[in-house]
Amino acid sequence: QVQLVEFGGELVQPGGSLRLSCAASGPIFSDYQMAWFRQAPGKERELVAGISSSGSTNYADSAKGRFTISRDNAKNMAYLEMSSLKYEDTAVYYCYARLLGMDYWGLGTLVTVSS
Repeated sequence: QVQLVEFGGELVQPGGSLRLSCAASGPIFSDYQMAWFRQAPGKERELVAGISSSGSTNYADSAKGRFTISRDNAKNMAYLEMSSLKYEDTAVYYCYARLLGMDYWGLGTLVTVSS
């Protein structure tokens, strides 16, 4: 069983930066595929960035050049560094893990971009 807890969401001004963290519990974190998704009000949940067990990354077009996903296998942590934040980045951000064909989700952390 994998449990995910996100933290770091807060109110930030446009153009600002924020780092989200995801703490994972469960066996062999280094084997997990990790990702960050987000869901804005009235919209479907969408992939923001993903990182494989080997460290390969992929990003949504909206995140390229502004967001960086990373992981620390020694600490069972995944991160999403966000910069140049825009109003449209406002959303609940969810940590996601996939292990042995099973999907796991955190409860989300709210990021609000507002002046």
